Amino acid sequence: MAEQHYLVGLDLAGRRVVVVGGGTVAQRRLPRLIGAGAHVELISPHTTPAVSALADEGELVWHRRAYTPGDLDDAWYALACTDDPDVNAAVCADAERARVFCVRADAGEEGSAVTPASGVHGGVLLGVLSGGDPLRSAAVRDGLVEALREGRVADGATPSGAGGHGSVTLVGGGPGDPELITVAGRKLLARADVVVADRLAPRELLDELPAHVEVVDAAKIPYGRAASQEVINSTLVERAKEGKSVVRLKGGDPYVFGRGFEEALACAEAGVPVSVVPGITSAFSAPALGDVPVTHRGVAHEVVVVSGHVPPGDEQSLTDWDALAKLRGTIVLMMGVERIRQFADTLRGGGRPGDTPVAVIQEGSTRRERVLHSTLETVADDVAAEGIRPPAVIVIGPVAGLYAGMREPAAE
Repeated sequence: MAEQHYLVGLDLAGRRVVVVGGGTVAQRRLPRLIGAGAHVELISPHTTPAVSALADEGELVWHRRAYTPGDLDDAWYALACTDDPDVNAAVCADAERARVFCVRADAGEEGSAVTPASGVHGGVLLGVLSGGDPLRSAAVRDGLVEALREGRVADGATPSGAGGHGSVTLVGGGPGDPELITVAGRKLLARADVVVADRLAPRELLDELPAHVEVVDAAKIPYGRAASQEVINSTLVERAKEGKSVVRLKGGDPYVFGRGFEEALACAEAGVPVSVVPGITSAFSAPALGDVPVTHRGVAHEVVVVSGHVPPGDEQSLTDWDALAKLRGTIVLMMGVERIRQFADTLRGGGRPGDTPVAVIQEGSTRRERVLHSTLETVADDVAAEGIRPPAVIVIGPVAGLYAGMREPAAE
């Protein structure tokens, strides 16, 4: 089939663009027009709240009336996107006479221009046209953008380590499921020369790396074998100084009890460029996947995330356990399974009732996920009886008891 359209990019910066209609179609198209620097004038008696907010913020000019002949004078581009076919046809006819390219949203073949299914990746604007099939165009666009973001298709970007200038990026891998790493994190993995990975990082992602990528195991197994932090720091610095793009792949978020900032400081002190890609922290995501919200209106308005690495009574502890015991909201305890009895006894001794609900989520988001519901009084015995082991997130507070009510069968 012969090509119907000639695909071209328009420089609309500072040029008058007229949009007729203020509904959901305009709502979708306006942000990119504004982002292109166009001087947008919207003509419509009514708009959606999102469109009117753009006008209120001064990002476009809104003429609160119906379209009239002459509205396209001095326009460079026009979009007819009302819900009235007769108005759209009139706009397109006026645009034809004024030699202004016009998109007709309700009948694309009757306009003098069409809007491609577009997407942006790494500063590259993609546009896809598939004849008169917008759904197919969108599907192709989505597939291309996803492949670029995941690194399955090369985007031509220069790796950060190219030209002898290495760098380190701390990437949060999320709670464990490889699908829960951020788009930015996955893209950086695809471009890495070296990946220094923790045990809790999503390990399935390592199998997707190209053969030339060096993988350094920085496993930190609680109370067992561990790579010292100094060795990890020196590895990051040395590989980056070799001119390589280094990704430090960590579980959860690098800056939530992940020693990420220690590594960032080590790189900065060595003169190595370092950046961070935040990850979904297991402190909140693991409970959510186990049907435990860490906040709930009318139940908990405060959340405290506490490291269980240093227990109550230890002289190194910086945590005020007496103050925590007096809180009425949610305590999220990380790395606390091995000493759960000590933590529970300390909180009860400080005033937390023994019947306070507790939820323990082991290896949240993975196929090994387990959820235990208990109380502060019995949680230590229940954890031992059920064989719960690290890594696990412990949620203490009324929110941990909401699950039972949600899962009760409906009354007949």
